[in-house]
Amino acid sequence: MENFSQTAAFIWSVADLLRGDFKQSQYGRVILPFTLLRRLECVLEPDKAAVLAAHEKVKAMGLPEEAAEKLILRETSQNFFNTSPMSLDKLGETGIKDNLENYVQCFSQDAREIFEYFKFDEFVGLLSDANLLYKVVQKFANTDLSPEAISNHEMGLVFEELIRRFAESSNETAGEHFTPRDIVRLTTSLVFMEDDDALTKDGIIRTIYDPTAGTGGFLSSGMEYVHELNANAVMRAFGQELNPESYAICKADMLIKGQDVSRIKLGNTLSNDQLYSDKFDYMLSNPPFGVDWKKVEGEIKDEHALKGFDGRFGPGLPRVSDGSLLFLMHLISKLRDAQEGGGRIGIILNGSPLFTGSAGSGESEIRRYVLEADLLEAIIALPTDMFYNTGIATYVWVLSNKKPTERKGKVQLINASNLSSKMRKSLGSKRNYLTDEDIRAITRDFGAFDEASAVDPTNQQPLTKIFATHEFGYRRITIERPLRLSVQFSDENIEKLRFAPKPFNSAMQWIWNAYGADWTDSNYGDLGSFEDEIRAEIKVSYTELKEKQIKDLLDSKLWLFQKGLMDKAYELQGALSAAMGSNVIINKPCDDFNFYDAELKQALKATGIKLDAKEKKQLLDAVSWKNSEAEPVIKKVLKETAQPKYGAFETTVNAKPAVVEYQPDGDLRDNENVPLDPSQPTCSLIESYFDREVAPHVPDAWIDANKRDDKDGEIGIVGYEIPFNRHFYVYQPPRSLEEIDADLDKVSAEIMNLLHEVHS
Repeated sequence: MENFSQTAAFIWSVADLLRGDFKQSQYGRVILPFTLLRRLECVLEPDKAAVLAAHEKVKAMGLPEEAAEKLILRETSQNFFNTSPMSLDKLGETGIKDNLENYVQCFSQDAREIFEYFKFDEFVGLLSDANLLYKVVQKFANTDLSPEAISNHEMGLVFEELIRRFAESSNETAGEHFTPRDIVRLTTSLVFMEDDDALTKDGIIRTIYDPTAGTGGFLSSGMEYVHELNANAVMRAFGQELNPESYAICKADMLIKGQDVSRIKLGNTLSNDQLYSDKFDYMLSNPPFGVDWKKVEGEIKDEHALKGFDGRFGPGLPRVSDGSLLFLMHLISKLRDAQEGGGRIGIILNGSPLFTGSAGSGESEIRRYVLEADLLEAIIALPTDMFYNTGIATYVWVLSNKKPTERKGKVQLINASNLSSKMRKSLGSKRNYLTDEDIRAITRDFGAFDEASAVDPTNQQPLTKIFATHEFGYRRITIERPLRLSVQFSDENIEKLRFAPKPFNSAMQWIWNAYGADWTDSNYGDLGSFEDEIRAEIKVSYTELKEKQIKDLLDSKLWLFQKGLMDKAYELQGALSAAMGSNVIINKPCDDFNFYDAELKQALKATGIKLDAKEKKQLLDAVSWKNSEAEPVIKKVLKETAQPKYGAFETTVNAKPAVVEYQPDGDLRDNENVPLDPSQPTCSLIESYFDREVAPHVPDAWIDANKRDDKDGEIGIVGYEIPFNRHFYVYQPPRSLEEIDADLDKVSAEIMNLLHEVHS
């Protein structure tokens, strides 16, 4: 067989035997474990006699399995063994199912486990039931997969090709555990290319890690990349995978490549990092897009709270609905220390981690950490429809803690969203792919680190833009404006107090109109005789009310409380009228709440009426309303100099000059994002922004100086976002009216011609 592609095609031809008895998506579940089994027995053949002899000796010792394995491993040059005298060509036809199962059980634990997670016994049973087991075994027994015929590297390529065929034959689920080959090649190149010179040296030993290993595509690609540069370089692969079948495929692939498969782990990376103490040179990952982490929320929140930056999630936690940034922080925690040579990361994320979350949120704090620690080298926007299970926009993030000098403090954005070709046949959602030339163009652009290096042929815009890290940051300041209220103590407004606020208000008005006309002081609010009728109406018209609220509504206590408050308001109205006359506040509105507030305090004192906080709020809501033309409501008088930018205003109180703080109006509250600029002090930065962008439009506004950043203590909360599309947006002017008219005329003429043909 001339090359790995032909070998893979020959092995995959076993599918011809399976067709009809197995679904297309099941072919790989038969072909992959049989390929592994045949390769393993070919690799073990030279040491088989020595292993069998050692097994007989060790068996007599009665040792535990782990101890026995260590003794037997001394007799072989491999990391695994099989203690059965059987091989695929000796299984026979009669009893082949039992013989094959016993043969597999004689592998050492690491190899045996792979077949268990493949559910090999299950598929052997299905093959036996379909009378296909002997034929399949013979097909593999007659395929030479020995190291003499095909090297470890070549066998790795064969197995990868089989994995690819398996993934594409079951493309409805492929995307969960298999990253398309073109994306893998691009990401691998971006991560490794900066180290090309170092990787060509003699005696090189490097580690590669994927926390979402899937079927091992990224690990294999990284090893291939280095092998092409330096066939003598040693690459040690590490990974962890959640899905048992994908774990089995990955482990099989690594075993075929001669890797120590004890470094491939099964389990949830986020909640149970089984390589917690390891640091790595290169890391590649394609974590699931937009998948929530609710199942492991407890463990992750505990690590964040208890370990902080000594754990993996010190910067913050994203919302539970998307765990992508948790994987990013996990990878950053695994970077080899910069003093020991540092590490590099390539991770594929959707658009959400770029901008989701405002200043102070978990997502923003994670971006802040990444950018302020100067770990981000580049983000590359990929075309849509690149993955098997989603057509959304995706991005490759390249990170490193050993940036070259020219990249320090900089981030490169590459817009490769238009660099793709259409596939002849879609695979699930994958309709586009990157050609080798596309991949070379992107990597060249990345390596050039120059905005003038290339342009997008579709719009003649630069493919690359380079920014200082602080340009993605901003300081969110809170802008307040004063509450302005008008007041009128009229009978109409006071009558509103007969009914409690929402959610009771509407229902109480209906009950009052229907049943309240005959109430006296002795039976006010007594609804016992009408409960069934009221409940029936509530069920139809006031469905928002819960049972407890309905019970309160039917209880006279609520009605008597409201009547008592209304009576107090009428008494205060009398006191205010006596003090000021009925034309002030009562018969017409007063646009100075501060005047009303002072008079109300006097009226309360004169009448001896006591109002608790709840009653005061209800009274105020009933007799006042917002009015942009009214005077600002004074919150308190200050003993400091005026600083109108920060809410300390000069005014007159009781005919004397004073500095006051106004009550802010929550409905008018706004936030402004002030771009970060390390060359200016924070106060100068936000004040100049305020003078330029806020004060000319709302002269009564001020900056809330109490809203400060937790980390630097300065006014405003620091946030970071990477608005990728905004930086590459190209304005497309609308078509001219003349052009539109011409098109309409053309279409109209075509319609008329068609109609003419119909009637002629």
